[in-house]
Amino acid sequence: MTTKQLVSLKGTKEGFVLKLDDQCGYEELLRELEGKLAEDRLDEQVEVQIAIGNRYCTDEQMNELLQAVQEALNVRVSKVKSDVITIEESNQRIMESQSSTYIGIVRSGQTVSSEGDLVIVGDVNPNAQVTAGGSIYVLGKLKGRAHAGKNGNCEAVIGASFLSATHLAIGHVLEIMTNEKQELAETPEMECAYLLDDETIGIKRLQELRIIRPNLSTFKGGS
Repeated sequence: MTTKQLVSLKGTKEGFVLKLDDQCGYEELLRELEGKLAEDRLDEQVEVQIAIGNRYCTDEQMNELLQAVQEALNVRVSKVKSDVITIEESNQRIMESQSSTYIGIVRSGQTVSSEGDLVIVGDVNPNAQVTAGGSIYVLGKLKGRAHAGKNGNCEAVIGASFLSATHLAIGHVLEIMTNEKQELAETPEMECAYLLDDETIGIKRLQELRIIRPNLSTFKGGS
């Protein structure tokens, strides 16, 4: 019978990753860390990421694991990857998955905000502001400021029937719209803004949204 390996150290393109089994008991895992890893002790100190999967650890247990890893392998832990989220993070995700609808004109000096997606049925005037934890969709003219993904959601987008905003922000990236944005200046109708890999904001026809962000759609069915 083959004994399950509770601890594995692998080199990846991100560096060394130490994967810890998340199904065994904590004491069993700690014993293997303190014993077996001594055999894999590295000759020089390097940085290692620890992946604990779905294991929940108290602060005391996490500190104990970190100390055991650093002493057994002669490494410095640079990051701990965990698939466990807090109640606050879970609640935030639920809020961001919901949508709010505002019907009417967002006037100069006014702010409309949502923790999830925001749908504006009307115009957003110059000097008005709309913000959302998710994406923003304006069924009208967007001439003011818009900030999608305000909590750090870089997959969020900003779409409008007529996109002529003064400021666009997605996640932590803000851009002032000038004539340098030729796509916007030439064809402001039915456009969407999204974050590129180089952390600049790109603009495409709204019809291309399903290609740019295929995971945004949650609708099931159709033919």
